[in-house]
Amino acid sequence: MMCAATAGQRGRRVLLLDHATKLAEKIRISGGGRCNFTNRRVTAEHFLCRNPHFVRSALSRYTARDFIDLVEGHGISYHERDWGQLFCDDSAQQIINMLRAECEDGAVQWAMPASVQTVERTSDEHDRFVIDTTMGRFYAHSLVIATGGLSIPKIGASPFGYRIAEQFGIPVIAPRPALVPLTLPPETLSLLAPLAGASFEVEASCRGPAFREAALITHRGLSGPSILQASSYWQAQAYEKGDWAPLSLNLLPGIDAGEWLMAHATERGLLANLLSERLPRRFAHALCALQGWEKPVNAFRHSDLRQIAATLADWQLVPSGTQGYAKAEVTLGGVDTNALSSKTMEARSVPGLYFVGEVMDVTGHLGGYNFQWAWSSAYAAGQHA
Repeated sequence: MMCAATAGQRGRRVLLLDHATKLAEKIRISGGGRCNFTNRRVTAEHFLCRNPHFVRSALSRYTARDFIDLVEGHGISYHERDWGQLFCDDSAQQIINMLRAECEDGAVQWAMPASVQTVERTSDEHDRFVIDTTMGRFYAHSLVIATGGLSIPKIGASPFGYRIAEQFGIPVIAPRPALVPLTLPPETLSLLAPLAGASFEVEASCRGPAFREAALITHRGLSGPSILQASSYWQAQAYEKGDWAPLSLNLLPGIDAGEWLMAHATERGLLANLLSERLPRRFAHALCALQGWEKPVNAFRHSDLRQIAATLADWQLVPSGTQGYAKAEVTLGGVDTNALSSKTMEARSVPGLYFVGEVMDVTGHLGGYNFQWAWSSAYAAGQHA
């Protein structure tokens, strides 16, 4: 809708094809129904992409401030939460209605629901795309693929965009679930699963930036904002390095674990009870059982306490996998951005073919960044398609 509205308002004749029966379901369910539509602090560093500079052009030409101005222009009230995240005060439906209104201003036509059966490109003097659908055949000089990734299949996610790219010889980086809960191997899960529901602040990382937010123990492994953030980097490392990298959790963020333990070195109580001052009690006891720390604090040598502190500051777990696309917020990987223009989103080898949003190999952090990439990339393509 963002791309269609942009192109339509600059005078292009636009047809929006959508296979879904309900409009913009991913917007509707996002942010607990209030849509975290952007973030006040958007930089290229908030995105994973094999071509790390690719996002800079589009983000600089359609910024978070530009989308906020659009939201305010439609009279939508919003509020800011932690880390610059912006949400609608009322409902995500307001963002859908806003985009629909912008499409109407651009005289955008609709074919919905319309499943695309084939896409071909003529080789005659017209140089057009021919799109056969369940609502008939359509012709276009420009074709924009805005079909998203594989996350949340129950609302219609499909690999359609990847198939179109591959049909026209454009490489696709293997997609994987991202911003997704992680599963743990049986030996770790057996001790942690009974603690399902326990939540506490950690600093999570995986050979990338550290995210200091809540972690949540689930019956299958770990979730929560910090884990979802780190999961994207864990997936990227697994794909690029060919191994399952450890997830690093600082269980006592904001303090020097070594100094804290040494200050309590003479205490007679169990180490688990001391850790319960900083961690959920049941988790502290399970951690001590898992690590073999089931002794009073003063029974440990100073060298032991220093080693325990090092573990608390860098507790390494190797996840066994993820909970898959059904639980993933977004998709990592996608259409290779090296094959696209960073200014226009057009395929370099196929004039008139554009890709925008999540279908590309651009994955944002949690917190409104993926929506901002959708708006920025769509605007870039809409200005040129």
